[in-house]
Amino acid sequence: MNPINTLNSVLLHPNSCCGTDLETWLNSGGGKGLETALHDSTALIPIIKEADLRGLGGSGFPTYKKWERIASQPNEGERYLVCNGNEDEPGTFKDRTLLEDAPHQVIEGALITALAVAINNIIFYIHPKQKKSLENIRQAVMLWQKSRYIKAIEKKLGCPLTIRIMTSSGHYVDGEETAAIESIEGKFPFPRGKPPFPTQQGINNKPTLVNNIETLANIPHIIRHGAPWYRNLGLGQASGTKLYSLSGDVLSPGVYELPMGVPLDTLIFNVGGGILGSKKLKAVFTGGPSNTLFTAKDLDVPLDFDSVAQRQASLGTGTIIVIAEGNSIVKRVTEYINFFALSSCGQCPPCKIGTYHISLLLTKFNNGHAEREDLETLIHLSKILPDSGRCHLPNGVAKVLESTLYYFMDEYEKNIKSNKLTRKNG
Repeated sequence: MNPINTLNSVLLHPNSCCGTDLETWLNSGGGKGLETALHDSTALIPIIKEADLRGLGGSGFPTYKKWERIASQPNEGERYLVCNGNEDEPGTFKDRTLLEDAPHQVIEGALITALAVAINNIIFYIHPKQKKSLENIRQAVMLWQKSRYIKAIEKKLGCPLTIRIMTSSGHYVDGEETAAIESIEGKFPFPRGKPPFPTQQGINNKPTLVNNIETLANIPHIIRHGAPWYRNLGLGQASGTKLYSLSGDVLSPGVYELPMGVPLDTLIFNVGGGILGSKKLKAVFTGGPSNTLFTAKDLDVPLDFDSVAQRQASLGTGTIIVIAEGNSIVKRVTEYINFFALSSCGQCPPCKIGTYHISLLLTKFNNGHAEREDLETLIHLSKILPDSGRCHLPNGVAKVLESTLYYFMDEYEKNIKSNKLTRKNG
C-alpha cells in the first residue's frame, strides 16, 4: 500500500467532510452503520474488537475493552457517554478539525456506541475556545434530533435518549476522563483516584464511558464496511488510519489522515513537504510535547502505538512537532513545560510544586542565567516527578525533560552562566 495514495481516505475524505449538512452525509453512505447497529446491537462489540480500534485520544487502549466494562455493569437506568473533545495540548488540533468539518460521523459514532452498550445520555464535551466546533456540533445534533433515527434508537433502548453539548472549564486537565466527569458534575476538574473506574462509577456515580472524538468518528465506517476492511487500512500489524497534527518547522503543516503505521519520514518529507529552509531535522516531539523526543535516527519508525512504544515513546494523539537544526530545544521545552506548570490543577502537591520548579529552572537556562547546581536539580526532578499525581501530567513533564537532557545535554551546558563566561573569556 502506498501511504500517499491513501491520504485522507476515510475521516477526512470529502464525503465525510460535509460540514453540518446531514442530507449530504446520509446520501454519501452515512447512516448505514447506524442502520446495522439498530438491526443487531449485540454484534457491535465483537466487530470493534476484531477491528482492533484503539483509543485515539492518546492512550491507545483497546476500545472494545472499555465497551465491555460498561456493558457488564448492572443496567439500572442512567448510563453516560462522554464524547471527549477537550483538545488543549500545544500542537494538537485533530479533534477540532473533525468537529468543524465532519461532525456527522462523530455523532453517528456516538449513537452507535450508545446502542452497543445501552447508553441513554450522550454528552459532547468540548473546549470553550473552540467556537466553530461548538457551533457546528450544535447544528449537526439538532438535525439528528429531527431525523427518524432518534426515535428508532429510543425504541431499541427502551427509554428516552438525551444528547447534550457542554463546554469544559477550559483547563488542560479537563481532558483527563475523571476530571471531565468532575467538570460535567459542576465541580472543579480534579482527577479522581482509580479504581473505581468511570465505567463503574462515573457521572452521578453511574456507569460512564469516555471516548475521544477521533475514536468515535471511526465507528460508523467500521460498522458499515466491516472489521477486515478497517484492519487492512493499516500498515504492518497496525489497523485503520490515524489523524496526525503536523506542525513546527515544516513547509506544509496541517492535519493529515494516513494509514496507521506510516513511517515518520513519509509524514514529514512526503506529506509535510520537508523542513523549512531545507535545513536538517534536529528533533521531533511525537505524540505531543509531553513525550520522549525522536531524532533523525528515528525517522524510520512506523507511527503506530506498538512500534512507537518499542522506542520508549508514545504515539499519543498523533501530534508531530518538527524542530529544525539551528533552533533551541531548551527554548521550546521551556515554553511547553511552562504550559504544563500553569495547567497543573494543584490537587497533588508534588505535581504542582515540581512542575512549577522545573518551569522556573528552565526559564533560567533559556535566559542563560542557570548555575551548575540548577542542572543537577533538573536531573533529580526528572527522576522523582513521575507517578506523583493522579493524572499523567507530571509523568509527561518528566518524560520530555529527561528526553531533552539525554539528547541535548550540550545545550543545557552551554546555557550555564559559568560556561558562557568561560567561552567568552576564552
